[in-house]
Amino acid sequence: MTIQKLSKQLTEKQFRHYYYLKEDLISFCRQEHLQTTGSKQELTDRIAHYLTTGERQTVQRFSKKNTRTAIRLSEQIEENIVCSEIHRAFFKEQIGPQFSFNVLFQKWLKQNAGKTYEEAVTAYQEILAQKKAKPTQIAQQFEYNAYIRSFFAANKGRKLSEAITCWNYKKTQPGSNEFEIQDMEILKEGGE
Repeated sequence: MTIQKLSKQLTEKQFRHYYYLKEDLISFCRQEHLQTTGSKQELTDRIAHYLTTGERQTVQRFSKKNTRTAIRLSEQIEENIVCSEIHRAFFKEQIGPQFSFNVLFQKWLKQNAGKTYEEAVTAYQEILAQKKAKPTQIAQQFEYNAYIRSFFAANKGRKLSEAITCWNYKKTQPGSNEFEIQDMEILKEGGE
């Protein structure tokens, strides 16, 4: 298995054709004096821009100090909510110790500033019910998770170690990082 080394000689197309770990992207950013903060997708886009234009993009992030100390059911959800430990404690108290923030609920909170926290508790329970009814779509930056889910959907009864072997092979290959049935060939070649 060969891995395409990340270098500034790559074109954007070549770069986007391969899979890189987030730490590889951060290392490249440090080497090229690019900003190293942000999600894997933001780093990927920043490097792609740099490979295309040679420009070093910077993103200003502003954090707002959260001064909230307690939350009541009747209070309104604030604009630009940041899910803090105070919020977590509140929801655990209202919903139970099994509460955890998930992407859909965080989106709901951000999109529903002005509604009450009581409505948020109800929304959380509805989101959980919907999640149980159908699996959520895995965000683009979680390629490994999406690959493993697709592997098991196509190969019921196979082992996680086999899925990981196929993933490790797949990420060294150019092109899509989505599971394809021909990825199973690596298991026949003794890759397991």
